[in-house]
Amino acid sequence: MNLFRQSGFWPSFLLIFLGGLAVLALRQDTLRETAFTVLMFIGLASSLNILMGYTGYVNFGHIVFFGLGGYFGFYLLSELEWPLYLAALGGGVLAMVIAFIIGAAVLRLRGAYFALATIGINEAARAFVTNFEPFGASTGLSINFSAYERYGGASQALWLTFILLWLVTLAVLVVSYLVKRSRFGLGLIAIREDEDTAMVMGVKAPRDKTKAFLISAFFPGLIGTLYFFKNGNVEPEDAFRFQMSLEVLVMVMLGGMGTLLGPVLGAFAYERLRGYLLTSVIFKNLHLATSGLILLLIVLFVPGGGVGWLRKHFPGLRRWLE
Repeated sequence: MNLFRQSGFWPSFLLIFLGGLAVLALRQDTLRETAFTVLMFIGLASSLNILMGYTGYVNFGHIVFFGLGGYFGFYLLSELEWPLYLAALGGGVLAMVIAFIIGAAVLRLRGAYFALATIGINEAARAFVTNFEPFGASTGLSINFSAYERYGGASQALWLTFILLWLVTLAVLVVSYLVKRSRFGLGLIAIREDEDTAMVMGVKAPRDKTKAFLISAFFPGLIGTLYFFKNGNVEPEDAFRFQMSLEVLVMVMLGGMGTLLGPVLGAFAYERLRGYLLTSVIFKNLHLATSGLILLLIVLFVPGGGVGWLRKHFPGLRRWLE
């Protein structure tokens, strides 16, 4: 528990914790929906950071776990009538199983080859679900409106979903911090700096990369189930949007790859920018191009992201910027 006495953990945790409490206190539906979207992206970005930020493996297929885990969790909800929290856990566990199967092949690759492979996996998953009858094939699945009555009606179900997502997002931050501060996390960072040297020094790279991949996959499965339950339906196009994978990657790099606070700030900033782009007459059809341009500018001019920039120009804040 001494780990949590370090000041670098608390800015990220308190931002999410106090933000969630404020939404619950105000009880405004519009604010809840906005906060839900922000929390979803923070959770996805922070979970991706466990793999990409700590090992340096750029995963363009992170949304696969959101889609497949969410589909499975939604199937448990709509077809087998499981309780929401158990269905969400089921989605997370399935995402880990898929990650284990995928990781056995793709984690042998490095650099651009790994990144390209993850793009292909996303398209393969979309094609599989589109033709998988138990998941509704191309039309997807829908939940009977009466299912919300078990949670006190649709309005209460939406608030319950928000609370569960809030708790999941806090859990992602805690797990990410514990990984980073552990011996396991030091091994992942060594892999990021030089994988061959890390292996010579005793780091079991294949095992550690697989563990990071599994942890990174678990939370998107949970989040996907909650997201689709809130929407009341799930379709292949919504579950496996490559654009969403790219956006989550941009959030991690915008805030600061390999930091705890970075994905939180990056997700919040990009979501605000995304809201402007989607409602702008000029930029609404250039949304994906804008994401790519932001990613290029970060790589060229601010490779450390927002947190890296703050650490460089304000050394006094270093102890607070984990």
